[in-house]
Amino acid sequence: MKAYVLGEFDRDEALLGAARELRGRVKGTLDLHSPYPLHGSDEALGLKRSTVPLVALVAGVTGAVSGYLLQWYTVGYLWPLNVGNRPPHSPPAFIPVTFELGVLFASLAIFVGLLGGYFGFPRLHHPVFEVEAFRSASIDGLWLSAEVDGGEAEAVAAELKRLGATNVSIVPEARR
Repeated sequence: MKAYVLGEFDRDEALLGAARELRGRVKGTLDLHSPYPLHGSDEALGLKRSTVPLVALVAGVTGAVSGYLLQWYTVGYLWPLNVGNRPPHSPPAFIPVTFELGVLFASLAIFVGLLGGYFGFPRLHHPVFEVEAFRSASIDGLWLSAEVDGGEAEAVAAELKRLGATNVSIVPEARR
C-alpha cells in the first residue's frame, strides 16, 4: 500500500536541497507544493522537458492538413465550379480555414491531453489533502511530498526531518 510523506520547509533553498537529496533515494514520485513558482524546481525534481509542445505541433499540423484536404476534396475535386474562369483549386482561399483548424486541433489536444494524460484528471480527491496543515501550500507554505511504499514511509519521514523539514506527516493512501 502506498503512502505519502509530506514535509514543510521554511525556505526555498531548504526545500530544493531536500528534493535534490531525496530524488535518488526515493523510489516513488516527488512533488513540490508552493504558492509561487520556484526557480530550479524542475532541476531539483529531475523533470524532463515537457512533451506538450510536441503534442500541440502534431495536432496542429493534423488539423491544418485535414482542413486543407477537406476543402480541396470538396471544392476542387467533387464539385468544381467555374466562376469567373478561376481555377477550382485556389490555395489562397483555403488559408483561413486551414489556419483555424490547425489552431483548433492544437488547442483541443493540449486541453484534453493536459486534463487526461498529464494531470491524471478526473481525480476528485488526493490523499495529501487529509493533512490539515497542507492548506498553507496555497498561501505561504513550502511542501515536499514523496509517494513511497508503506514500509519506507518512516525512513523517508526521518530523512525529511534530517534535511530540515519543520512539519512532517505520513498519509496512507485509502483503498477504494
